[in-house]
Amino acid sequence: MAKKKKLPLAYKPLGFVLGWTSGALAGLAFRKTWKAIRHEDDAPDALDKDRGWAEILLAAAVQGAIFAVMRSAADRTGAKAIERSTGVWPSSEKGGRD
Repeated sequence: MAKKKKLPLAYKPLGFVLGWTSGALAGLAFRKTWKAIRHEDDAPDALDKDRGWAEILLAAAVQGAIFAVMRSAADRTGAKAIERSTGVWPSSEKGGRD
């Protein structure tokens, strides 16, 4: 049985910074995408009485897709950087965080 390598402590702050940065970039990407789709500066809020179901659900789906892609890209980038620098993959489980 192979000896289990311990995850370096450096991954926690790196993961935090990458997560925060990807969230900020995803917010910017969503605003630009929404403006391109609907030619409006503000996306609808779920509690906006003047917006219909279709528009609210479209905004939620687009926003969710953008955030999921950005989060996955940030997680993968951080994991690859840690593996390159330490030789240890950050997740001991096959499934990862989710």
